Amino acid sequence: MAGPGMGRLPWSPRKEVEYERMCLGVAGPLYPHSLYSSPGLCSPSLLQGFASVFSSRTSRKSIPRAEDEGAMAEGEGYRNPTEVQMSQLVLPCHTNQRGELSIGQLLKWIDTTACLSAERHAGCPCVTASMDDIYFEHTISVGQVVNVKAKVNRAFNSSMEVGIQVTSEDLCSEKQWSVCKALATFVAHRELSKVKLKQVIPRTEEEKTEHGVAAERRRMRLVYADTIKDLLARCAIQDDLDSKDYSYMVPAEKTRVESVELVLPPHANHQGNTFGGQIMAWMENVATIAASRLCRAHPTLKAIEMFHFRGPSHVGDRLVFKAIVNNAFKHSMEVGVCVEAYRQEAETQRRHINSAFMTFVVLDADDQPRKLPWIQPQPGEGERRYREASARKKIRLDRKYIVSCKQAEVPLSVPWDPSNQVYLSYNNVSSLKMLVAKDNWTLSSEISQVRLYTLEEDKFLSFHLEMVVHVDAAQAFLLLSDLHRRPEWDKHYRSVELVQQVDEDDAIYHVISPVLGGDTKPRDFVILASRRKPCDNGDPYVLAMRSVTLPTHRETQEYQRGEILCSGFCLWREADQLTKGPAPA
Repeated sequence: MAGPGMGRLPWSPRKEVEYERMCLGVAGPLYPHSLYSSPGLCSPSLLQGFASVFSSRTSRKSIPRAEDEGAMAEGEGYRNPTEVQMSQLVLPCHTNQRGELSIGQLLKWIDTTACLSAERHAGCPCVTASMDDIYFEHTISVGQVVNVKAKVNRAFNSSMEVGIQVTSEDLCSEKQWSVCKALATFVAHRELSKVKLKQVIPRTEEEKTEHGVAAERRRMRLVYADTIKDLLARCAIQDDLDSKDYSYMVPAEKTRVESVELVLPPHANHQGNTFGGQIMAWMENVATIAASRLCRAHPTLKAIEMFHFRGPSHVGDRLVFKAIVNNAFKHSMEVGVCVEAYRQEAETQRRHINSAFMTFVVLDADDQPRKLPWIQPQPGEGERRYREASARKKIRLDRKYIVSCKQAEVPLSVPWDPSNQVYLSYNNVSSLKMLVAKDNWTLSSEISQVRLYTLEEDKFLSFHLEMVVHVDAAQAFLLLSDLHRRPEWDKHYRSVELVQQVDEDDAIYHVISPVLGGDTKPRDFVILASRRKPCDNGDPYVLAMRSVTLPTHRETQEYQRGEILCSGFCLWREADQLTKGPAPA
């Protein structure tokens, strides 16, 4: 992909005349709507300015789309070489007291399928490093079939991300349901040599999208612990213990569960280590007991927040599982589980093997969540866990609001605060990469060898420009990511003020643009700019921009507030002093 600008706009037939003017290179403002004339968008006069500076080459996109390798990959007969499928019939031995498939058993099947996919790509034994958050959408009954499909989304140096999809089907009615999706990280392991994994080559649009955002998800995993710490340090988490009805409170210590398991050969995988899926199943078991002690009913597991394996265990190890209800909200509760290992009874030091947080609800006869008792934390460590559970709930809601929404459902401007900065930055970059990865772009115009591509999808009109720049990619990235210099080459940026330097890669700017078209006053924008350097060879430099709202920069009478949903630049290094990239707007 090549070019300086890409973007996504709401689309309607009445915009066709103005759109044709843009494709023909007629100078003048784009659209009167605040989104259309945002500073991330490129006007025809700006395209001509780029054309006088950059020389262009043939685009990566061939015009006859049916001949594309990606299009062929989508066709009949293609299958990802790392894909592994497992189908299991749910028997009574797999179920819980309600006759539904035990989540612990499902986790075993998920881990097994994902491990086989990872080993198919690596060509050597692999171990589970972590399992990302899992949200369970549907329960599975006896007699139904569980279908688990896993494939490697991306390989890094010695680790890889594996995507898992779980569906269930009723063999009698032929109905199918989506149960959950999961992302697991596996590490390749060889005894005598260092592992260097081969790269995954994506072919379909879905594979390109997952490959592109995998690096951003990996970045989010690495900063997860720091995100919780920062939220607790910088934000006041409301305890509201004083306002709760103490007669309806349960001491947290009453929910505490401790259990020990001896790892036997049937619990080990084909490498002799304790099977990760078995550990996760044991963890789910003790968490369910802890949740039951609070609600005095049979709870339903709705979500798991990241299993993180901190070290291996082997046959002969004793695994100690500890669970306690950290906090109870109106209709849900969080249970924390940790796993420690020791070899001999005389050992005083135990190894921390794993930890996770599970969210349970209690359903009534109509499958609606019941109101739960409040939890009364113990002083000290109990209060710390109580506050952290509240922080995690806030992060879960932010993540669901920002990350899990479909692009069409995401508002143009999302409120910014320290609790959602990681996920908003992730969404900013991943939205741009997902837009870039789409296969059905149409070449609409070529002006001075600068190509304009468009994509009409749902209520959006997206576009990007492609060109080759005779400047090193790192240097071009450095110049483009400095928004203070943008007024030098973009007439839509009259002034730029740095509002907040969030971290090394993310910053919030207040941008003012001049009066455009029929506007009566200038526009202003509050923009989150997220930049990313390549994670690996072949990755682009990325500068993603989107609108956010800040209490310190509300709309004023002086300016008309504009908004950007998805805009930015992607730059690939073609050779020394030669850069290829699309710039989304």
